[in-house]
Amino acid sequence: MEKGRVIVGQKRFALTIERLCQQLIEQHGAFEDTCLVGIQPRGVFLGDRLHRRLEDLLGGPKVEYGKLDITFYRDDFRTRAKPLSASPTELDFLVEGKKVILVDDVLYTGRTVQAALTALNHYGRPKKVELLALIDRRFNRHLPIQGDYIGMTVDAVDKAFVRVEWKEQSNEDRVLIFADKSEAEG
Repeated sequence: MEKGRVIVGQKRFALTIERLCQQLIEQHGAFEDTCLVGIQPRGVFLGDRLHRRLEDLLGGPKVEYGKLDITFYRDDFRTRAKPLSASPTELDFLVEGKKVILVDDVLYTGRTVQAALTALNHYGRPKKVELLALIDRRFNRHLPIQGDYIGMTVDAVDKAFVRVEWKEQSNEDRVLIFADKSEAEG
């Protein structure tokens, strides 16, 4: 039996993604000089969803979209109990001079974003980088990083764990909160 509590169900989940797409269109128009980059592995689920919906809404030129692996750019990849496995980077364009929207599911300490910024430098020097996250944990940030587009803010105590589930992986789109990470894994 699952111990987590659902804090965002399917309807609100879908509305949140729609709102994020509308905000992106307001800021970036037809995406002529803007691209989306999903952070592997979990940001790619959100990136895929945003990319599909943006192309539907814009109905015009293709929105550039890539998937960036940050495994070996993390500051903790050598200190993990078990080896990390890398995901493929699928970035078939340079970000030189473009506006880049980094996409991740949960913004918590900021370390994932720091690693993504470092990895992104191998694909050129962007004109601007913005961050989109479905969930912003807000508290316990280790680095001075904030999102530009946030689906929902979740204020949780130190050990609480927020997990985003995608219908591509599980049976439905939803966000759960657990008392701690071990409860979420157990």
